[in-house]
Amino acid sequence: MVLFSTYRGLPKEAMWIIYSLIVPSIAYGMLYTDISYFLTTIQGLPDVTMGIIVTLMGVSTFTASIPLGIVADRYGRKKLLILGNVAASVTIAVFALTANPAILFAAAILEGISEGATSAATSALLAEKCEAAKRNSVFSLFGFAQSMAFGAGGFAIPAIVIFQVLGFNDQESHVLLYIAMALLSLASTALMLKISESRVLRKAQGSNSKFTIKDLFPRKSREVLLKYVITGATIAFGAGMFVPLMTRWMHLQYGVEDTLSSSILAAASIAIAFATLASPYIAKRIGLVKAVVVTQSSSTLFMFLTPLSPSFFLASSVYTVRTFLMNMSSPLEQSMIMGLVDKDERGAASGISTALWRLPNALSSSVGAWLMGIGLLALPFFLATVVYVVSICMFWFFFKNTRMPEEMTECERQVVIKES
Repeated sequence: MVLFSTYRGLPKEAMWIIYSLIVPSIAYGMLYTDISYFLTTIQGLPDVTMGIIVTLMGVSTFTASIPLGIVADRYGRKKLLILGNVAASVTIAVFALTANPAILFAAAILEGISEGATSAATSALLAEKCEAAKRNSVFSLFGFAQSMAFGAGGFAIPAIVIFQVLGFNDQESHVLLYIAMALLSLASTALMLKISESRVLRKAQGSNSKFTIKDLFPRKSREVLLKYVITGATIAFGAGMFVPLMTRWMHLQYGVEDTLSSSILAAASIAIAFATLASPYIAKRIGLVKAVVVTQSSSTLFMFLTPLSPSFFLASSVYTVRTFLMNMSSPLEQSMIMGLVDKDERGAASGISTALWRLPNALSSSVGAWLMGIGLLALPFFLATVVYVVSICMFWFFFKNTRMPEEMTECERQVVIKES
């Protein structure tokens, strides 16, 4: 099929990166889908405390991502990927084993650091291991694998029934599931050892160059990166009001347990997976920037309609369509920024974009949790709609005239090379 022809002949090392992150993505999918329900309904924490924990995860990602992106560029992206996965695995186990807020706050900070490390290293490694012509396909396949794994993590939550049949209560069953996922995620580190270390490092071998505060910000790619992170941070603020809180929202709005709501959210992740496979084809037909704008705009309408749905199953269906459309653009955006920034600044660019996505996303999660806690269940969606519209308009204004290298003719590429 023409739709899948772009996936032929993908680089072997890029595929190993994707393989190595499947199980950790399953574990993270379980955690991210269930955490708002687990901390409140199972662990008995108040909504405000749950919101603080989710916010701390994002704030620590923000704080860590930029310096870790620099570390990845200078000292090794593979090393950072491995360390990030080990830390994330430990964090999942900690969440399961205690309800002490102080310990959970510390675990949330560690989770955010691990997320920043993994994200910064992964995007830079993927871009390094493939040529420009295959970059959209590699990032889309990675998005497919991540979404499928994320969905599998959501589908794993009803597996607590197995533990309950064996005689464990609801809380004990959740704890056992979390620990099992943590161990499987940790074991996947072995696959990461098959990836070769970065060929491009900003610190040359044997160099005595010192790290300074100026190194936190890419110099060659500063202008395009600034535009990208502004639009990403804006839409992230809107998403934080409801996306990480959906199991809690569905429980408050319709009275459903996480064993049901998590399955619905998992199905949405599976839908995302297949949506991402079509992303390179759509980008090739109408252009990458237009593909992002069209899919995000369509998604925003369904987001607005979600809280207006009179039943759980209708709301779930509308939300799944929203998720399907919104996340078609995600791998294209990641591919775009990796294609536009300088090669030796990709880790830093990835770290900065992750940081300035996670911070507003985390801050607005506290707002969303507070609004849900006082009964204003529709307001987070309506506020997010306004924020999404602003972000999409900015993205179009900033990038409407952008042509990616792979979209140019050979003559156009030669002109760009001469001008640079």
